[in-house]
Amino acid sequence: MKRFDELKNLVMGLESDFEKFYDKKNNAAGTRVRKGMQEMKNLAQAIRVEVQETKNKG
Repeated sequence: MKRFDELKNLVMGLESDFEKFYDKKNNAAGTRVRKGMQEMKNLAQAIRVEVQETKNKG
């Protein structure tokens, strides 16, 4: 559950960069969005592996 909370916090933390990129056309914010999305991808994969391992144990 801890990783899920990390994922939610990451999404919420990116909100202002999404707004800056899409509304204000700030390219640096776009770079931060891309970096954050990559972190989300990696975290989501780690969660998937954890869930599968837990499922296989029980």
